[in-house]
Amino acid sequence: MLMQGFSTAVTPINLLFAVIGVLLGTAVGVLPGIGPAMAIALLLPVTYGMEPTAAMIMFAGIYYGGMYGGSTTSILLNTPGESSTVITAIEGHKMAKAGRAAQALATAAIGSFVAGTIGTALLATIAPWVVKFAVSLGNPSYLAIMLLALIAVTAVLGSSKLRGFASLGLGLAIGLVGMDPVSGQGRLIFGQPLLTDGLDIVVVAVAIFAIGEALWIAAHLRKTSSHTIPVGRPWMGKSDWKRSWKPWLRGTAFGFPFGALPAGGAEIPTFLSYVTEKKLSKHPEEFGHGAIEGVAGPEAANNAAAAGTLTPMLALGLPTNATAAVMLLALMQFGIQPGPLLFEEEPVLVWALIASLFIGNALLLLINLPMAPLWAKLLQLPRPYLYAGILFFATLGAYAVNKQAFDLVLLLVLGLLGFAMRRFGIPVLPLIIGVILGPRAEAQLRKSLQLSSGDPAGLFSEPVAVAAYLIIALVLLWPLANMVLRRMFPKTALGFDSLVEPAFAEPEANEAVAGQTGANAIPQAGDVPADEHHDTGNGSRPRS
Repeated sequence: MLMQGFSTAVTPINLLFAVIGVLLGTAVGVLPGIGPAMAIALLLPVTYGMEPTAAMIMFAGIYYGGMYGGSTTSILLNTPGESSTVITAIEGHKMAKAGRAAQALATAAIGSFVAGTIGTALLATIAPWVVKFAVSLGNPSYLAIMLLALIAVTAVLGSSKLRGFASLGLGLAIGLVGMDPVSGQGRLIFGQPLLTDGLDIVVVAVAIFAIGEALWIAAHLRKTSSHTIPVGRPWMGKSDWKRSWKPWLRGTAFGFPFGALPAGGAEIPTFLSYVTEKKLSKHPEEFGHGAIEGVAGPEAANNAAAAGTLTPMLALGLPTNATAAVMLLALMQFGIQPGPLLFEEEPVLVWALIASLFIGNALLLLINLPMAPLWAKLLQLPRPYLYAGILFFATLGAYAVNKQAFDLVLLLVLGLLGFAMRRFGIPVLPLIIGVILGPRAEAQLRKSLQLSSGDPAGLFSEPVAVAAYLIIALVLLWPLANMVLRRMFPKTALGFDSLVEPAFAEPEANEAVAGQTGANAIPQAGDVPADEHHDTGNGSRPRS
């Protein structure tokens, strides 16, 4: 059946739509605030009269291309195009500032190809087993996994736990805005009907990242002179390959299972991949300064999760993210009923779609890897022009979500919040994670308590949930235990400090980084007067 799928996918018309899909996907991934879900939704009316197989192949290309394209702005501009590429910005942007933008883009492209190919092969071979495991997990397990992600990101990746949990609290509060899903009561809407449906994650992410970053850059442009950041060599060196191939494989192992989980997605595995690479790296001192492992692992996890997402979508008709939901809507538009019988009733479409994923991955590598130096040259654009363009596309993307002028007001207000967080050293990452996972965790909590008739013991009724809560307790209590043991036994070191040290620390002197001086260099949160000691927007330690 897979060979028959290839014979269908390689027809000239389907190949053409695959190329169009990956190009469109890369473009919408590069543009902040315009993701694959939005692109597919906007194209639904256009494809109404198309042949279903060709349309789905194009949509799959947009999905995979968007996963790659989102990493481009994360690396070059510290502005993630997708929530799943937030982690990529941590090390990728530091590599770009050090003149290694092309290497970061190259490892992202190759990692995307490796993970996407392996993930698609797993989709075609072990989908029944993965789906069976995903369905076997109940609401308590999903809730525990989400809480673990929230705690791990806040407690492990931040330099200040107090500021990290403050940021998480802001994110959870933003996630509460809207109508209570059970009682129907308005929460934090302040009498504004347009807030009834809550704040769209696209608007929040674009405001906090793109608008906040642009305002921060604008506030510090006066401190720079007239040079550009060097692009560097266009290809990966031997050392880069050696340090990337293991993170590619480990990222794939993280991404695919989480993508297949109904409560999964690409955000959690990218976070876990980053923490793992930081712990296993032979160069932990480079993390926070531009470690290539911190780009290779999360990018592989991101694209493997994209392949995993299609497993429950095709086998069960169960979307695990917005893009999968829109793709299911496209199937229904063509009169095709998604669900367990899809493989039997539409085998030509399903296997051609799976085969097109292999083809799309190869196309992405062939198209984007040679373009890595071209993308990297975006760094040579004057900062005012570049960030004016970012503001334009961010505003356009936020408005296109609901076509409401009110979203532009929210964009400005939340953008000012993002600017203030950078100014006072509050990390923005926990806020975004709280907005993404907060409502989903609340839904799983309500379902778990409903199933147990309100008994809290129902939250611990599954082995996966118990294991997750034990890990949460370990993460929260280990630093306290380590501190006590250090006082009792001063020579004792449990090794936890290497994990909780700031992942986003600035170099001791930004001026020592190649290309950091210049009018077109990207000023960072650390580039402030010496008497203003505060964390960077990404959560780095105060500099003195």
